Amino acid sequence: MEKLADIGLIGLAVMGENLVLNMERNGFTVAVYNRTVEKVDKFINGRGSGKNLIGTFSIAEFCRSLKRPRKVMMLVKAGKAVDDFIEQIIPYLEPGDVIIDGGNTHFPDTIRRTKYVESKGLLYIGTGVSGGEEGALNGPSIMPGGSPAAWEHVKPIFQAICAKAGGEPCCDWVGENGAGHFVKMVHNGIEYGDMQLICEVYQIMKDLLGMSAQEMHEVFKAWNEGELGSYLIEITRDILAYQNEEGETVVDMILDTAGQKGTGKWTGVAALDLGIPLTLIAESVLARCLSAQKDERVIASKQLSGPKPSFTGDKPAFINDLKEALYASKIVSYAQGYLLMREAAKEYQWNLNNGGIALMWRGGCIIRSVFLGEIKKAFDTNPDLTNLLLDPFFKEKVMSAQESWRKVVTTAIANGIPVPSMSAGLTYFDGYRTERLPANLLQAQRDYFGAHTYERLDRPRGEFFHTNWTGRGGATSASTYIV
Repeated sequence: MEKLADIGLIGLAVMGENLVLNMERNGFTVAVYNRTVEKVDKFINGRGSGKNLIGTFSIAEFCRSLKRPRKVMMLVKAGKAVDDFIEQIIPYLEPGDVIIDGGNTHFPDTIRRTKYVESKGLLYIGTGVSGGEEGALNGPSIMPGGSPAAWEHVKPIFQAICAKAGGEPCCDWVGENGAGHFVKMVHNGIEYGDMQLICEVYQIMKDLLGMSAQEMHEVFKAWNEGELGSYLIEITRDILAYQNEEGETVVDMILDTAGQKGTGKWTGVAALDLGIPLTLIAESVLARCLSAQKDERVIASKQLSGPKPSFTGDKPAFINDLKEALYASKIVSYAQGYLLMREAAKEYQWNLNNGGIALMWRGGCIIRSVFLGEIKKAFDTNPDLTNLLLDPFFKEKVMSAQESWRKVVTTAIANGIPVPSMSAGLTYFDGYRTERLPANLLQAQRDYFGAHTYERLDRPRGEFFHTNWTGRGGATSASTYIV
C-alpha cells in the first residue's frame, strides 16, 4: 500500500523547511510541495534526505498523498498567495478536510477565509507560529483559531511539535475564525514594544552613561538571570558581545534604520478601530518609521540642536533605575495588549483564554519570558481581570518601580534622548490612575463647535446635554456616538 502522510505542508522557505523537519522528528510523515518545484527536489535530497517525507510536484499529487481527513498547511506569503492556493487545493479535498494558514496573515482575511472554506464543507485554521527559524525547528509557540471542529484533527501534531513550558505545550485552541491570527498579531505588537524599550535603554546607556558594548553586555547578562529574563534580553546580551574577526563590535557597525513587515502597524490600527489606548506599542511602530528617515535625520542633526547628554550621578544606581523603568514599561505594554484582545473578543464574539494565551507565549516565541508566568497566574486567579495593572503582583511592581521610572524618563528628556515608548508607558499609567482627566474641556469644545453634546457629573450616565455657547446657535444637537 502506498505510504500516506499525516500532514502536508506547502511552502519550503525558512519557516516551512524547519517546521517540516520538526514534524518529522516528532514521528509524523509529512508531504511537501512548493510552487517552485525545484525546491522540493533540493529539500528532499538535501536537509530532508533519508527522512520520513514525501516530495510532491503538483497540487493533485500533494493532496493524494495525505491521510483522511487531509490536513494541508500553508506557509506562504500573506495575501493573494494564500487565496490562490486555497482555490487550487479545494477541488482535491472533500468534506471534513482541513486547510491551515500558518503565515503572518491579517486577521480580517482569516475571518473571511474561514467563512468561505466552511461554505465548501471544509474546515479552516488560521494559526500564528512564532519563534523564527530556531523555533520552527525546535519548538515554536503556535496559536490556532478558525473552525472549532478542526482542532481535534491537528491537536496531536501541533502539541507535539510546539515548545513546552513547565511540561505544558505552548499551543492550545484560541478561538473562532480570526482569533488565532489576532492573538499572533498582538504578540507581534508586544514584540515591537519590548524591542523598542530595550533599544531606548541601550541608547541611554550608550549616549548618557557612556557605556561600552561590553559593559552593556554585562548588565544585560545580569538582567537575564532575574525577573527581566527573556529571549529578547538574552539575544541583546549576545549581540552586544559579538565581534567580527577584526575585533570590531558588529552592532556598532549596523545602520540605524529599522525594517518592519506590518504586524505592528496592524496592531495599532486594530487598537484605533476598537478604541483601545495602545500607546506604547503605537510609539514603537512610529519609532521604526522615524528611524527609516535616516537621510532627513542626518540633515536635521546639522541644523537642529538640543542638550548634550551629561551624567554626573551614581551610575550603578541609575542602571538599577533603568532596570526598574524597563520592567514597569513592559507591564504597561502587556496590559495594553491584553486590553486590545479583551475588546476584540467582545467585538468578534471570541472566547479567549487570557491565561492560556500567556502560557502559549511562555516558550518558543520571540516574547517568551519569566514575566509571562506571572500573567498566567494573574488571569488564573481572576479570569475577569480588567487590567493587568490592577492585579496585586503587577500593581506592587509598578508602584515600587514608579520613582525609578520617572527618574529615567525625565533624565532622558532633560538630556535630549528620545524615549517614545517608555514615556508613552508612563503617560498611560498616569492617565489610567487619574480620576478626572481634562476631557471635560475637550467635550465642551466639541459641543461648542459641533453641538456634539456632553454628559454631566450631577446626572446619570447616558444622559446628554447641549449648551448654546454663543447665544447664536439653536437647540439642535448632533447625534451622539462613540467610535
